[in-house]
Amino acid sequence: MAVKNKALVLLILCVSEFFLGLSLAAEESPKLGTVIGIDLGTTYSCVAVYRNGLVEIIADDQGNRITPSWVSFTETERLIGEAAKNQAALNAERTIFDVKRLIGRKFEDPEVQRDTKMLPYKIVNKDGKAYIVVKIKDVEVKVFSPEEISAMILGKMKETAEAYLGKKIKDVVITVPGTLKEREVCKLSM
Repeated sequence: MAVKNKALVLLILCVSEFFLGLSLAAEESPKLGTVIGIDLGTTYSCVAVYRNGLVEIIADDQGNRITPSWVSFTETERLIGEAAKNQAALNAERTIFDVKRLIGRKFEDPEVQRDTKMLPYKIVNKDGKAYIVVKIKDVEVKVFSPEEISAMILGKMKETAEAYLGKKIKDVVITVPGTLKEREVCKLSM
């Protein structure tokens, strides 16, 4: 539980920091609608909204303010967050986590090679990059990029915010790891 609380404090600090900048920008631009912020974390993600001068961290469908950055595929559905993590022991090869570690990395990267030995899901080489192979149904196998899996998590976070706010969201701010240099961020965004 202490790890979860520490993660929550770190997420609140990160989200608060970028919402400070967002609030200043929003005051200058009346064209923006409701803007949410998503912190896509390696282990947990969170979503928040800046309203009435305050940052509100939005709870997920389980009532948690942080959501596991996990995606799982069953025979009938795709699960994201706590639901994916909760059934991982029974569905390890089709449950994806720590995918953010693979974004922008070459398959031959020593860290990726180490991860291929440690993670229960299959990581393969596709055009020199690390991709994830998932058995969707008994006969269907799909290959996903780390970015596609991350997009599923981001989509879930956006859905959570839309359900909470009761309206569609068009404007989103997404955090970038502090360890990335500006040049790396630009390269990854293209």
